[in-house]
Amino acid sequence: MEIDLDTGKLYVFLGGLLLFLLIESLFPKRGWEGMRLKRMTIHSTFAVLNTVIIRLFAYVPFLLWVVYVEEEGWGISRWLGLTGWTEIIASVIVLDLFDYFWHRANHRVKFLWRFHKAHHADTFMDVTTALRFHPGELIISAIVKASWILMWGPSVIAWFIFEAMVSLSAQFHHSNFDFPDKVEKWISSVVVTPRFHTSHHLIDRQYGDSNYSTIFSVWDKIFNSYNMPAGDSTRIIKNENIGLPDDRNLAFSWRAWISEPFNKRNLNL
Repeated sequence: MEIDLDTGKLYVFLGGLLLFLLIESLFPKRGWEGMRLKRMTIHSTFAVLNTVIIRLFAYVPFLLWVVYVEEEGWGISRWLGLTGWTEIIASVIVLDLFDYFWHRANHRVKFLWRFHKAHHADTFMDVTTALRFHPGELIISAIVKASWILMWGPSVIAWFIFEAMVSLSAQFHHSNFDFPDKVEKWISSVVVTPRFHTSHHLIDRQYGDSNYSTIFSVWDKIFNSYNMPAGDSTRIIKNENIGLPDDRNLAFSWRAWISEPFNKRNLNL
């Protein structure tokens, strides 16, 4: 049975979601505090709504753009003559670097933070946090990523592999489980782990505005944005220290989620 790339990406998304739901259910790092079903329902609904919006307004034009750029032979990867697995591996690395800078911009540019903070408003961290994004951020991201396509020129298959890896990585590093210290040290030296990324969701902005990497953790170390709590970080990373400091009671408000980017007060931005 042949599986097209879009269907394959969906299988990766659903498979990863189920896998990490199972792992964090069996080995949770932090207590669930009786909100797990509510969180799963709300975040899943966010994801369905975002999928509908993206499919209606961005998906087809974006896919046609990826195909068109490849057919025209545009982009640095084409000028370098990269093909096959060399091109795919190089594309994943370069696109992940672009994603690092885009994530960092979402924290540094106030207009972008208005949308991205909907993700950080979550007062807990589990795999469903990876589903929690404002549709405005996703639309803006699609426009920005179109420029990545033009600049680098990845093949269609390289783009889908990168997107699948981003999806799987996001689910992994938002999950509510942890590795033993020695294992954590080894794994986090290569890829972003739950402990590495949970630090990024701390209320204290010296940590919240750091650790921007998505797949490979090396970017934060290269560009001096790596920061973890000193001492026993697993003791510091507790539920009450995750999220944003203001209006925590609105973390699961539909109205706040959709309207906050357009609120002048905007949670004390």
